[in-house]
Amino acid sequence: MSYRRPRIFMMDLLATVPYYTAYLSKALLADGADVTVGSISYYLDKDCFTSRGINIDPGFMDLIGRLSLPRLPRRVLKLLESLVNLLALTARFLFSPPDVIHVQFLPMLKWRLPLDMWFVLFCRARGARIVLTVHDLLPHDSGDAYRRTFFKLYQTVDRVICHSDHVKERLLTEFSVPATKVDVIPHGPFFYDLPETGKKETLSLFELEDGAVMVLWQGIIFPYKGVDLLLRAWKQVEATGSNATLMIVGTGSQELLAGIREEILKNNLRRVELIARFISAQELVALYRAAQVVVYPYRAITTSGALATGLALGKAIVASDLPVFRELLTDRVNALLVDPEDTNALSKALLELILDSELREKYASQIRAMDFGDQSWLTIARKTIACYEAVL
Repeated sequence: MSYRRPRIFMMDLLATVPYYTAYLSKALLADGADVTVGSISYYLDKDCFTSRGINIDPGFMDLIGRLSLPRLPRRVLKLLESLVNLLALTARFLFSPPDVIHVQFLPMLKWRLPLDMWFVLFCRARGARIVLTVHDLLPHDSGDAYRRTFFKLYQTVDRVICHSDHVKERLLTEFSVPATKVDVIPHGPFFYDLPETGKKETLSLFELEDGAVMVLWQGIIFPYKGVDLLLRAWKQVEATGSNATLMIVGTGSQELLAGIREEILKNNLRRVELIARFISAQELVALYRAAQVVVYPYRAITTSGALATGLALGKAIVASDLPVFRELLTDRVNALLVDPEDTNALSKALLELILDSELREKYASQIRAMDFGDQSWLTIARKTIACYEAVL
């Protein structure tokens, strides 16, 4: 009797976590899994999937992500496109459902009409098993507003994947998920596979000062990521006369960006550069390679793609002393960890690495020795396949 590989539908229909979906799917395909990637093109990086050898299957149409549109028309048209795609997938899976739906994100779950969740429930009724990756236990900066919604979600799916033992413990204690239903599979690295860009070109591109130490904060700006804490700490760094430059690179709400600009002006911070725009993956890698220190001053975290990039590119790291970070970073061994609300400790840690190039290299070399690259994703893929087999 021949063995049929289970058919997996990797579900990230609005390309909410496109890089995670792309890297995981690439590794699963390399390990022989039968995976269909249900997503649209990522409008900020149209080659996110194709450059990694992945053909996406949105259901019926993939047009809006390929166009350059203003924000409001893009969001409206993207919603209409997603409705068409959900209908098409529903019709297809009525007759031939996949064995496993691996859900990466349900962006409509907070809506009054959670269409993507209804689609998942329909697939489950048709016999598909549902595996969910938890990227955020609850929507960030939302308090307990959606706790009941996510409690129900975690109870409904057949299997849950999270990225750390700390998150697993919270799933067990706060959401009553049985331990046998949770798999801890680490988050893999991003952008390690992109070619190196020379430091001089990077300095020129972002008008950085040659010879100065560059400290980098990068990501989508949310209150929980602690940019305000970082700016308070940086005021103390500048007071020492340091010639280091702090780069804050990312997008966010206009309100948050205005607050950052106001904080920079109010404190007369002269060595802070705010790059408030989307930067390409190539630019991002160039910035990381040019940075001597990367900093993650988060108040809370479930998982961090930005940290995965810093690990993959072997950087000296200052981070908040949070349980999820402690599973990868050890204070005074491969990074400096500080109390997330202690700006004095944060400024001292930054200054320590700014002033000590040997210490920076020591910690960076320890990070590089962790070998975050293709092999780590293959290990993740095999653990994910084992999860599929268990749920079936």
